[in-house]
Amino acid sequence: MRLDEVRLDPVTGWCDGVRHCPSPNFNTRPCDEVSLLVIHNISLPPGEFGTGKVVEFFQNQLNPTEHPYFESIAAMTVSAHFLIERCGAITQFVSCRDRAWHAGVSTFDGREGCNDFSLGIELEGTDDQPYTDVQYASLQHLSEQLLSVYPAILPSRIQGHCHIAPGRKTDPGPAFDWPRYLSCLSPVEEGRA
Repeated sequence: MRLDEVRLDPVTGWCDGVRHCPSPNFNTRPCDEVSLLVIHNISLPPGEFGTGKVVEFFQNQLNPTEHPYFESIAAMTVSAHFLIERCGAITQFVSCRDRAWHAGVSTFDGREGCNDFSLGIELEGTDDQPYTDVQYASLQHLSEQLLSVYPAILPSRIQGHCHIAPGRKTDPGPAFDWPRYLSCLSPVEEGRA
């Protein structure tokens, strides 16, 4: 995957230049608004990377007998729009035009049900292990693509799962370098700040 080939098609909501693994876990947004970007982390089994199990999980194909932890989550129906692996590879599961099931019970800016108006990016990782340089590079490029198509996503509307579901979620955790990520985004156009 080459980052310079990653482009979001505003008509379809799918990115060119990334792996597509469509998830059945999505539905239509109640309105066309996309005004929030949520950063998550995930690893399956917890703390293990490069297993391919996140893809299986988002496609409802996780085998509950493969690991004790899988028994507790295999029946869940969840997804995110994107996953960025430790190597920087990007996988898309749901069109940005559709509602992925990533935020759960959540609130932002006085509004409940953040899935209705957000995009979700999962980083392969844990709360307490540093993310890789190539993950930050992929996250930066993907975020810029998303912000160019969805200008309502202001910097203040880029949040962690921990921010929209406090007490319930902790990701992307203290290992995520927010200043590094936000400072790498292109300068905000006048009128967007």
